[in-house]
Amino acid sequence: MINLNVSLGARSYPIHIGPALLDMPLGSFVGRQVAIVTNEVVAPLYLERLARPLKKAGILVTEIILPDGESHKNWESLNAIYDRLLAERCDRTTPIIALGGGVVGDLAGFAAATYQRGVPFIQVPTTLLAQVDSSVGGKTGINHPRGKNMVGAFWQPRLVLADTDTLNTLPDRELSAGLAEVIKYGLIRDLAFLEWLEANMDKLLARDAAALSHAIERSCINKAEVVAGDELETAKQGGRALLNLGHTFGHAIETGMGYGVWLHGEAVAAGTMMALELSRRLGWLADAAVERVERLFVQARLPVRGPKLGAERYLDLMGHDKKVIAGRLRMVLLKHLGEAVTWAEAPQTEIRAAIEARCE
Repeated sequence: MINLNVSLGARSYPIHIGPALLDMPLGSFVGRQVAIVTNEVVAPLYLERLARPLKKAGILVTEIILPDGESHKNWESLNAIYDRLLAERCDRTTPIIALGGGVVGDLAGFAAATYQRGVPFIQVPTTLLAQVDSSVGGKTGINHPRGKNMVGAFWQPRLVLADTDTLNTLPDRELSAGLAEVIKYGLIRDLAFLEWLEANMDKLLARDAAALSHAIERSCINKAEVVAGDELETAKQGGRALLNLGHTFGHAIETGMGYGVWLHGEAVAAGTMMALELSRRLGWLADAAVERVERLFVQARLPVRGPKLGAERYLDLMGHDKKVIAGRLRMVLLKHLGEAVTWAEAPQTEIRAAIEARCE
């Protein structure tokens, strides 16, 4: 088992990465009652395994099974969680455990942040994307028809338990989607990791256990360091916002196409290529650097071009991005491979050109 820590003072918490962690005792994190939030795909695979030892210990377990998919990350699903918590008389000491991918984690985390003004929260991510990104850092929320993750809260978990065995049941498309977030860390701050990914992508796609564990560990180390330095994404330059490389364009793709049509990681991959195209047009990245990243995304079986929504539609959707400050959109771009910056000075003409160059 790999043991890491997110250093946030009194809100610090451990990340455990490894096989068979669903069997890890949770007694020190759980009292007399617990609620497990999962979805209809993950529940048949892992819910009973997680719940059984809790029940044997005499803990009252409330199982909340939601529909699967990004299109269900909304008020209806959130209220379904509240309804069950109230019906089962869960109180302020009742932990909520998120068992699933990023959608389950965001929904359960937002419920934990807001139910009775906050209850303990535990992340048990079962997808690569959730294990390397969304389960760490405390961002929770739901989507709005006008924008992704527009309603939410920061609410740190007490524990992240990443059981790498769960990746064995992950569809190939979902595995590739998770790799988009893994590649992101190499692009924004860890060039040595980017080089490792280029040499080991085939092993990752083949689900080599050692390679996957290393990629998850290195990703979580990067995420934990960034979050520890800028927990609430308030830094005026750089900071946690850099983790959003590709996300401004990518969220526009997800919203514009309808939630769930493109997986989050797929949209981030295409969005990252738009960001790199803009960086190239600003004179920061050489053609060879952009082509190098494109080859890596293609090797990871990810899209490198976005859908043709039209540049104006992209810009309209991007106008709702959370990095818009005083009417100005801060873009996350690359000065060099391994060095990201936030930038609000990109001309609209160049942003449009980057979008159009990277749409099919």
